[in-house]
Amino acid sequence: MDAPYAIEMLHITKRFPGIIANDDITLQLKKGEIHALLGENGAGKSTLMSVLFGLYQAEQGVIKKDGKEVAIRDPNDANALGIGMVHQHFKLVECFSVLDNIILGVEPTKNGMLQKKEARRRVLELSEKYGMRIDPDAIIEDITVGMQQRTEILKMLYRENEILIFDEPTAVLTPQEIDELMAIMKNLAAEGKSILFISHKLNEIMAVSDRCTVLRKGKYIGTVETKNTNMEELSAMMVGHEVNFHVAKKPAEPGEVVLEVDQMTVASKIHKNNAVKDVSLKVRRGEIVCIAGIDGNGQTEFVYGLTGLEPTVSGRITLCGKDITRASIRRRNADMSHIPEDRHKHGLVLDYTLEDNLVLQRYFEPEFTDKAGFLRRDNIRKYALRLIEEYDIRSGQGPVTPARSMSGGNQQKAIVAREIDKNPELLVAVQPTRGLDVGAIENVHKELVAQRDAGKAVLLVSLELDEVMDVSDRILVMYEGEIVGELDPKTTTQEELGLYMAGAKRGKVTA
Repeated sequence: MDAPYAIEMLHITKRFPGIIANDDITLQLKKGEIHALLGENGAGKSTLMSVLFGLYQAEQGVIKKDGKEVAIRDPNDANALGIGMVHQHFKLVECFSVLDNIILGVEPTKNGMLQKKEARRRVLELSEKYGMRIDPDAIIEDITVGMQQRTEILKMLYRENEILIFDEPTAVLTPQEIDELMAIMKNLAAEGKSILFISHKLNEIMAVSDRCTVLRKGKYIGTVETKNTNMEELSAMMVGHEVNFHVAKKPAEPGEVVLEVDQMTVASKIHKNNAVKDVSLKVRRGEIVCIAGIDGNGQTEFVYGLTGLEPTVSGRITLCGKDITRASIRRRNADMSHIPEDRHKHGLVLDYTLEDNLVLQRYFEPEFTDKAGFLRRDNIRKYALRLIEEYDIRSGQGPVTPARSMSGGNQQKAIVAREIDKNPELLVAVQPTRGLDVGAIENVHKELVAQRDAGKAVLLVSLELDEVMDVSDRILVMYEGEIVGELDPKTTTQEELGLYMAGAKRGKVTA
């Protein structure tokens, strides 16, 4: 007789207002396997895993562990059963240290006194064993996203969880951190841990998973052995039609300069050196210029300086012939749109409705506010409904859905819709496809090219090498706060681009 599954979720149904998030879904996880859960944004993947982790209760269906039915009323029940979860948006206390976050809730005590020494020894032992370098005394808000994720993983391992759920674990990581995470997951599975891996990145699923279950619009589509399938087949199962993985675009026809940055320097918040050092570049109408680089090389601070989120130390920024170096964010917004890197921090007000988020930067315009200063609610509703339709933003209650309750990918779609619909002269798109599925990525890439072809200037900042090579007309590589190379995507290779990104090569920059 076959050994029982480590986890079985049988006929799970979960409803929210206006939507069936999980509609009669069955998922079976074998012991020691990496099982991928694939689906579009809003397909119900995170909801299903939240049911398994006790954050939600299903209206129908049963959960079995090792063949026995179990009741999981909250995350404490899940932890007691050896189930741990790394959430898409990390659940860490920002002002606590790495060590304090790992032991939070299971603090070792003796006679009522906290015993951190033993905990520290065990945490360092685990980090050594699984190749996850961390500084236990670092404060969460000061460390990189990749380090925060390691903290989350060590939190699971410290609790000796056997079933590990990774919810979109690579959505916020650099390519190097993704490779490290894949190696860690394989090591954990080799040790006998069972892993559920939520993703919509097909290349990662092909590289790391044993089997893959596909969901679409809350329904179960099928489970396949990864070695017996391919990316085209999986993407068709996921979105219901074939997906084109390459961006179709005609050669760029650059026109006049829209953005000129002259010797811009931006200070670093983390260390005494400047994060951006004397950077100069130009972006013209009708071209997509991409800033490529490994995360943490000044791209974030450059965009903050450009968009007014942080002050510049020196340098000059000219937009459409006007000096905006000291201009307010609202003044810059007149000609510039910004799809931000951190959608929660700079993209949305999570407790506002979807419709209010869609007019965040335009509510004061006559279309949305009358002469007495009152919001024209009917116009806002009409506008929101148009964007929801055009950009396929999926939400349970339509325009009045709280932004917080939407899936990460649909939150991103809302930001992309708002920023592109402003019809800016310059579109600054930072990681615009982060957290999006292949169908939505295809649409965003088409929108960027359409903006370019309409005579707009597009500045793309991306960590995804495929996106950099496929979408851009010119590539500027940033390393340690400086532009170290200008490359033509038609004549360069990913290997050459990688050498520039790692600082091993430097070239002449004409931009």
